[in-house]
Amino acid sequence: MTYIVTDNCIACKYTDCVEVCPVDCFYEGENMLVIHPDECIDCGVCEPECPADAIRPDTEPGMETWVEFNRKYSEMWPVIITKKDPLPEAEDRDGETGKLEKYFSEAAGEGG
Repeated sequence: MTYIVTDNCIACKYTDCVEVCPVDCFYEGENMLVIHPDECIDCGVCEPECPADAIRPDTEPGMETWVEFNRKYSEMWPVIITKKDPLPEAEDRDGETGKLEKYFSEAAGEGG
């Protein structure tokens, strides 16, 4: 099992999760985070830290696509280990549906 980030993170990018991760497996895009599924040790400490409920175990139904999504972008984006402010629109976008199609950016974040 591994944990992955879903589209709930897009346009929010809360980073509460990165500071509790013992193996630094979070990677930062312009408007979301991902977890490298091969680096995650399945400890689960990140899941309750996410205000947007965007971190899920890969054992939930329909998560296969998100595992590959997280793998792809974690190999392209820089690692992030330090908490940052969420995106300005985070509160307005939290829980919104269709965020992948509406807002997702493949651009890398700054990391750090």
